[in-house]
Amino acid sequence: MHDLKRIRHDFETVYQGVMKRGKGDFGLLRIQELEVKRREILQDLEAKKNQSNVKSRQVPVLKKAGQDATELLAELKTLSGEIGTLEAEVKAVEDEVTQLLYLVPNVPHDDIPVGQGEDDNVELRRWGEPRVFDFEPKPHWDVGTERDWLDFDRGAKVVGSRFTFIKKELAQLERALMNYYLDFHDGSYTEINAPALANRAAMTGTGQLPKFEDDMYHITEDDLFLIPTAEVTLTNLHREEILDQADLPIYLTGYTPCFRREAGSAGRDTRGIIRQHQFGKVELVKLSTPETSDQEHRDMVAHVEKMIQSLEIPYRVIELCGADLGFSAAKTFDIELWFPSAKTYREISSLSNFTDFQARRASIRYRNEAGKVEYVHTLNGSGLPTGRMLAAILENNQTEDGKVIVPEVLRPYMRGRDEI
Repeated sequence: MHDLKRIRHDFETVYQGVMKRGKGDFGLLRIQELEVKRREILQDLEAKKNQSNVKSRQVPVLKKAGQDATELLAELKTLSGEIGTLEAEVKAVEDEVTQLLYLVPNVPHDDIPVGQGEDDNVELRRWGEPRVFDFEPKPHWDVGTERDWLDFDRGAKVVGSRFTFIKKELAQLERALMNYYLDFHDGSYTEINAPALANRAAMTGTGQLPKFEDDMYHITEDDLFLIPTAEVTLTNLHREEILDQADLPIYLTGYTPCFRREAGSAGRDTRGIIRQHQFGKVELVKLSTPETSDQEHRDMVAHVEKMIQSLEIPYRVIELCGADLGFSAAKTFDIELWFPSAKTYREISSLSNFTDFQARRASIRYRNEAGKVEYVHTLNGSGLPTGRMLAAILENNQTEDGKVIVPEVLRPYMRGRDEI
């Protein structure tokens, strides 16, 4: 959420920053109009209050002099009504501004690429050489169904489309991935077993609400939401708290199931397990001081890269342009894995610096060395989803006879098996 004082005093900077997203002004111009209206109402309100104060002081003077104060009291009653009306108008304007502020995305960093969409994202580096197969590699959904590891039909029967049963050895491999991820982060991040549900305040704090409510699974009776990512619960762990600077940075990680209706992605990656309505994911969250958040962001990317390298899957790192940034992000790096069947890279991790945008919404602050209370910077990234990594392993590590080579670092988690 934006600092309204900044919008009032430095509107042009905020406006030009948001316009880098290439999707309109997100209501900023309306906020500017409302702020002008608010000032005009406040001026009128102040004038009416001054009139009321002056006339109120005249009442006892008239009465003391034995003069009739009826007309003056009538004027005061009229002024009181007008003041009440103006106060209601001010509140209505302020309420509309507050609601609009929740819909204005974060201002991108100054140095992010300029662009109109994902085609304008900038590739920064690649790691690993895509495997040269001596047979035609199959897509992961064929590898999975032929071995009865992926059951799409029963998932659709029991729940609906884009819910999948992961079975047998592949279920064991997914559990191995989850444990490996958490062990890899151990020592750097504090592991949290977080809830898979969050209330409206928490979802608003990290920016999922109100803008993306249609993408969420909502439990109406309790007004709770199934989380789309553990970013929600881990970031909100310190909501409405004032931390000590000595406690920063804070590093948190946790595995949770994640749920997304994907209302805005019809037709995209509907085959296989790339884009499911339910999936498992290990999340990484950092809370830092503003001065260190940029380096913390790059360190987080390097940490996730090191883990993917240990799994020996080729990948690339891209920086998102303004038009492709997520709502709350000021800067984002995506890591994409190589998928041989499609001969392209697909996202496995999105790592973002939100600056103080989420912290303002969730009221996460810290007391600096001078004793002043400031907002922390929040960061998060996937570290990693298990389903998409399973898909990448099935495709990159498949053999001609239908088996799949288990990455070496996962073999201790698979009772020593080197293939499934």
